[in-house]
Amino acid sequence: MASNEPSSSSSSQPQPPATTEPRPLPRFLPNDPARTGYDPSQAWYTNYFRILTGKVTREGIEHYREDRYKTNEERDCKRCEEYRDWLFQNSPVVRFMSEKVAALNGKLDSSNVVCRRCPGRVAEDGSVVRSSGGFSPEHGILLCANEVRSRGHLEDTLAHEMVHAWDHLRFKVDWMGKKDLRHSACTEIRASMLSGECRWVRESFTRGNWTLTEQFQDCVRKRAVQSVMARPACKDDTHAVKVVNEVWDSCFGDKRPFDEVYR
Repeated sequence: MASNEPSSSSSSQPQPPATTEPRPLPRFLPNDPARTGYDPSQAWYTNYFRILTGKVTREGIEHYREDRYKTNEERDCKRCEEYRDWLFQNSPVVRFMSEKVAALNGKLDSSNVVCRRCPGRVAEDGSVVRSSGGFSPEHGILLCANEVRSRGHLEDTLAHEMVHAWDHLRFKVDWMGKKDLRHSACTEIRASMLSGECRWVRESFTRGNWTLTEQFQDCVRKRAVQSVMARPACKDDTHAVKVVNEVWDSCFGDKRPFDEVYR
């Protein structure tokens, strides 16, 4: 990860410390059957039929999905753990990243790469907050079992978070962006670029993005901006785009610990 330290000011006048007001946390909506059309007291198949017949709002569908995730939590976590264990044994990118993390005196295995149900929430503005996984320097890697679509999808997610783990061991990353939000932007660019989640096949058949020109770069940039926006220190989407643009050239060109983008 290339260094992107701001240049020192040449002004002789003392400058006040920069302060960044964190964005207020979004308010999440509880389900109201009268508003959404989804009634948890009814059988799941009754609500499913109501969804098929257009009697449940988009918000209600998300609440229904969350309740189904709760019901299937044990099944989803078991499947996620089976996929995880298989990938540690057989996936070239996961095995490669495991070796590179170990070379930096780190360790990733079933003790700190865990599968859990990750609740999704509907915000007041209608947006849905979901995640496929996450990395914590203190705890390791979280894989969101209820969001796993396939073993290939989990491989991309795990590779993404393993790049973060490698960056954490190799560099002094300001993960929350309290001092320098560009650290977060750089590691998100690298993780999206190196994990394989932005390759053309994944973008086209999974996300419906059939663009041929600069599809890979656009995907990496978009996902990096979305991740930076989730940091409390990020003011808004304009701020996130600005920060990503500042580090784009150096971080998009940084393929470490790979030689090239293979996935």
